Amino acid sequence: MTILNILHYPDPRLRNKAQPVESVNNDVRQLAEDMLETMYDAPGIGLAAIQVDIPLRVIVIDISEDKSAPMILINPEILEKNGQRDFQEGCLSVPEAYETVTRADTIRFQALDLDGNPYEQDAEGLLATCIQHEIDHLDGKLFVDYLSNLKRERIRKKIEKHTKQKL
Repeated sequence: MTILNILHYPDPRLRNKAQPVESVNNDVRQLAEDMLETMYDAPGIGLAAIQVDIPLRVIVIDISEDKSAPMILINPEILEKNGQRDFQEGCLSVPEAYETVTRADTIRFQALDLDGNPYEQDAEGLLATCIQHEIDHLDGKLFVDYLSNLKRERIRKKIEKHTKQKL
């Protein structure tokens, strides 16, 4: 397994749209494993392949406290959204920034599993928020896009300043 490099906002590669996985094979399974290891190491609760500069529609999520419930969604798609919920979101690609975003409270989604089998599932609360957040990444959208221009610009400047201090 490998820890992958996570892209940081405002890297333009985060705006790329991910392509559907044509065939769930060993390369895709290895990518998912590497993404899980990267997410746990970061640490985070969700990661999209586009965040590690791989333009495929693959996301990994684990909202459990003890990292015991990993989910791998290949070619995920939201079928239905209901209700609204405000949730404070953060992002591995937007380090140290947390802002309130309004999203659907419950969703129904479809995806492929690691064997390439399609399935549908309902999600609510934190899991629903996380799935919506990660699918946004696959479409080139970040949670900061839901914020005002002023807040987004403040976050961008803070990240750029922090990145320069590391160099």
